[in-house]
Amino acid sequence: MKIGLGLYREQLTADNFAFAAQAGATHVVAHLTSYFKGADPKISSGTQDAGWGDCSEDSLWTFEDMSALVANVRAAGLELAAIENFSPRFWSDILLDGPERDRQIEGLKQLVRDAGRAGVPCIGYNFSLAGVYGWTRGPYARGNAHSVGFGMEPVDQALPLPDGVVWNMRYRQPIAGAAPVSATSDQMWDRLRRFLLELVPVAEAAGVVLAAHPDDPPAEQLRGTARLVNRPEKFDRLMGIVDSPSNGLELCLGTLQEMPGGDIYDHVRRFARSGRIGYIHFRNVKGKVPRYYETFVDDGDIDMAEIVRILRDEDYRGVLIPDHTPAMACAASWHAGKAFALGYMKALVKNADALGPSRSLAAVAAE
Repeated sequence: MKIGLGLYREQLTADNFAFAAQAGATHVVAHLTSYFKGADPKISSGTQDAGWGDCSEDSLWTFEDMSALVANVRAAGLELAAIENFSPRFWSDILLDGPERDRQIEGLKQLVRDAGRAGVPCIGYNFSLAGVYGWTRGPYARGNAHSVGFGMEPVDQALPLPDGVVWNMRYRQPIAGAAPVSATSDQMWDRLRRFLLELVPVAEAAGVVLAAHPDDPPAEQLRGTARLVNRPEKFDRLMGIVDSPSNGLELCLGTLQEMPGGDIYDHVRRFARSGRIGYIHFRNVKGKVPRYYETFVDDGDIDMAEIVRILRDEDYRGVLIPDHTPAMACAASWHAGKAFALGYMKALVKNADALGPSRSLAAVAAE
């Protein structure tokens, strides 16, 4: 197992690469989408601060863009584990089944080929229209540290998704009089199926894993649109569309725990055994949909040491990154939160062999 750090576009700096290395990370998961450009409060998430912005001018990432990223990361003594999330501008009509779908598919095929040539081993994505919506931010974590929660405060989860917006980002100007976006579960699964059938063979030839993130929040419907991977077994359905090592999972532990029902430890073991995990979001939560909040990595409902035992037993050799860490009360709240998570993760992984055998929940309950 390897430890990595996720960095947004604005954070891909020499100082943050040095911070990652100093905290014990060996890999970086990079975001190239400009999430916060041209923030539009009219499309922000309910009571949350504005922050989802305008990506209408985003240009398709090129071989030069991605090879420069790989080179910069390596110059800092690190390796690039993945690029996370396509800009909505690149694939809005793939998600919406719109008139530009075929052109956008060809664009993503070229992007994936260029990623493979540039040395990008994995691209994470979330096949979703509403995206990450409905969270609120507050003093929910230990010691009143600020984190995010779902169902903690009133948010209109049925607020229509306006024309020209997917993933809480504006990819083009709205068309006057256009109806709000809507989509059924059958429609979304059909769109995902076509996406994977066309793109996975290209990814496999390029040596790139396409890693699907589950829906967070894992609701049945959000903003008038169906969710896809909102139960652990739906990852199996997704992998079954194309049986390929390039059709993989961006395994978010927090999102899996938020889902109703099931044993997260059994699911993690099964997914690790499949060999289809692109990388892992190593985060913890308390509660389940429709009400949960994110915690420090050592303070949630998941026994993270047990997760590491399972990954060790299944010989998982991929990357774990902290995700959505609570902000700590100091002048460098983001860095402090990440450093705490990285240190905890580093200790678990370094001492994995000393953690003892993994146990099923039934065995634990019998003790």
